[in-house]
Amino acid sequence: MIGRIIKNISNEYTVISNSGDISVLKPRGKFRYLDETIKVGDFVEYNDDMIVKVLERKNTFLRPFISNVDYVIIITSLKRPDINYELLDKFLINVEIENVTPIIVITKMDLGSEEEIKNLYENMKYYEKYYNVFYSNYDGIVMKDSFLALLNDKIGVVSGQTGAGKSHLLNTLRSDLNLKTQDISDALGRGKHTTRHTELIKIENFYIADTPGFSSLDLSHIKSTNLKECYPEFVEVLNMCKYNECTHTHEPNCIVKKRVEDGLILKSRYDNYLKLYQMIKEEEKFFKR
Repeated sequence: MIGRIIKNISNEYTVISNSGDISVLKPRGKFRYLDETIKVGDFVEYNDDMIVKVLERKNTFLRPFISNVDYVIIITSLKRPDINYELLDKFLINVEIENVTPIIVITKMDLGSEEEIKNLYENMKYYEKYYNVFYSNYDGIVMKDSFLALLNDKIGVVSGQTGAGKSHLLNTLRSDLNLKTQDISDALGRGKHTTRHTELIKIENFYIADTPGFSSLDLSHIKSTNLKECYPEFVEVLNMCKYNECTHTHEPNCIVKKRVEDGLILKSRYDNYLKLYQMIKEEEKFFKR
């Protein structure tokens, strides 16, 4: 039989078949010796007793620990914690490098002042050129029907900064979930982890994975030479620079730098690119990777 892993708790995997039958199984012992991991989202072969084989993946993530994803829904809050565009760009890079389509959801819009909301819309107007962006308040996602249509018959994974309201947002999409939520710390400006495991949750005719929250990202798997490929505004002017291998950092006649000067590329986003590029270069030099 073939099915999809929808939950893993303590090495016990919940598998759903094409017909909707549910089984809770452990993997065959060979996985331990092959050093092969099973992830939520995997398609597997199994029998009545155990999982025997993991089928080929179309993509895979380390954080969150999941595979075969169609969309990554990046959730970041306007307030509590305050929106962090550098962190948002890091999340986007991690999605782009895996060739998965990101969706941005800005939560807690009702907590922002008029000035904060105005500044947010001005910044996000640029992101909306390249990404699907939605806004959410305590009652749920604005333009919910458009959001649901985008995820029709797909697998989405919810990711983003700790305390941004991931579990609350899922609760508004499916009222019977009752996922645990927790207020953020006023002292630290971030929330405590409320999700303890990764699980695919069925919402209408698609699945969304709730994952353990985190506020920092490991970019060690991204090479400095590949970083520019994670920026769609750079990709759209590919091969227009003077040098074919232009890094868009110091080279003359760089079309990306020219577009930044002309206001066609958001300067703060380009500055984030330079910062990340330098950080990755330093790590490559130090670890010789």
